[in-house]
Amino acid sequence: MIARKRPISPSLEARITGALYFISGSAFTYAENTVRKSLVVAGDASATAGNIARHLPTYRLGLAADLVSSILFLIVTLLLYDLLRPVSRPVARIAATFSLVGCIVGVFTCFLHFAPMVLLESSNLSSTFSATQQQSLALESLILGSQVTNLSMIFFGCFNVFAGYLIIQSRFMPWIIGALLSFAGACYLVDYFAWVLNPEVGAHLLHYLVWEGTAGEGSLILWLLIFGVNSTRWFQRAGIDSAGLTMRSV
Repeated sequence: MIARKRPISPSLEARITGALYFISGSAFTYAENTVRKSLVVAGDASATAGNIARHLPTYRLGLAADLVSSILFLIVTLLLYDLLRPVSRPVARIAATFSLVGCIVGVFTCFLHFAPMVLLESSNLSSTFSATQQQSLALESLILGSQVTNLSMIFFGCFNVFAGYLIIQSRFMPWIIGALLSFAGACYLVDYFAWVLNPEVGAHLLHYLVWEGTAGEGSLILWLLIFGVNSTRWFQRAGIDSAGLTMRSV
């Protein structure tokens, strides 16, 4: 038998997770609500193209924020898996899988949001498409990107439900945090499945359910940042002694 020491304390790992979770969410919010909502004019391809051309550095910054958000949340997924797997490794794997799929969909969305710059700036396309057609294609790419973002929230909603369940069962984090996170995931699922079935109903529900989702994830982020996890109880669930050592067969 050999003893292996955990390289980082669970409480510090939890705080790092909370910090990265916060940065990832902030980057996504900046790209989606600050950049694109200020530049995209619904139903007006010409105005949207003009806004992007006049504020190209801002639009590029939004694309960078999108990519940073996806990469950081991928790291958050792996860290949360490591923190929650002592509760139930199979359930933690299911939660991580949903989140990983959501991250992959998010990266694909980055390409759709990058497409308008290519469509609007490419001189090669001008010989095939008129300026109006290029602008219309750019707007459609942005619309499709928004719809794919909505689709990714279905996977993140499932992730929240399973991660919340693990937190409820953990005993090293308050059950109320897990309940709020699971409720947030349920709100995402209700809203975005409603959007898939009826976009108008989904858009109406979004105004009511998005705050519940934000509160659930926000409570988790704040708890991780401020309190981390109860290391003693985490070690007990993981079968590790108080020094962070666990015995493995050679």
